[in-house]
Amino acid sequence: MLLRRGKPNLPDHIEIETDSSAIRIRLRANPRAQRYLLRLPADSSGPVLTVPKGGDLRRAEHFARQHIDWLVERLQDRPQHVSLAPGDIFPLRGVEHCILPTGTLRGLVSAGVADDGTPALFVPGADDHVPRKAISWLKSEARKDLVNRTQFHAARIGKKITAISVRDTKSRWGSCASNGKLSFSWRLVLAPPEILDYVAAHEVAHLKEMNHSSRFWRLCEELAPQTPTARVWLKENGTFLHGFG
Repeated sequence: MLLRRGKPNLPDHIEIETDSSAIRIRLRANPRAQRYLLRLPADSSGPVLTVPKGGDLRRAEHFARQHIDWLVERLQDRPQHVSLAPGDIFPLRGVEHCILPTGTLRGLVSAGVADDGTPALFVPGADDHVPRKAISWLKSEARKDLVNRTQFHAARIGKKITAISVRDTKSRWGSCASNGKLSFSWRLVLAPPEILDYVAAHEVAHLKEMNHSSRFWRLCEELAPQTPTARVWLKENGTFLHGFG
């Protein structure tokens, strides 16, 4: 078998036994990494162990066993996945809504109030189509909110946005390219409006400061004074948001 130079000969994954079950951990060789790193991505792909240059399977397994208690605790704290099916509860702009099928095959998705007075998202179509339609509507709403807030902030600093995209991103809430294109996670529409506004301001600030220097953070706070609290909120609640859809 021909091996790629500079990368250890590793299996795709290892399994570490715990008191209750075996935990599957994906292995990822990274010749640029300086140390072993065990992490739990925000999506549902499962634990990943980065193996640095010069690493091997024996040391990877040893590192994983050393940190298995931490991993078990993180897995237990992680919220369950919510597919956005009929009856599911999810946050829309920070307010809990229940997904209710309309009972009709045609019609538009709409947010409103259920018969009991609680916020709801009404979705037409067969039950197995509800998650897809709900996510499509949420992406559209996220785009509306993000276009509104990014244009507002861009006007304040005299910069032009060339394009805005809304995606199903896993590792970041937003990004800014040097050509003025901004990209965001659709799940920002699940968060309170001030959180989405902060991320919009953050990426717009990069149109002027393509870095994370002190100048950048000063500009970010000028645009969005809630920047410090919003950053903490995302750190504490980001994994929760990634559990939807």
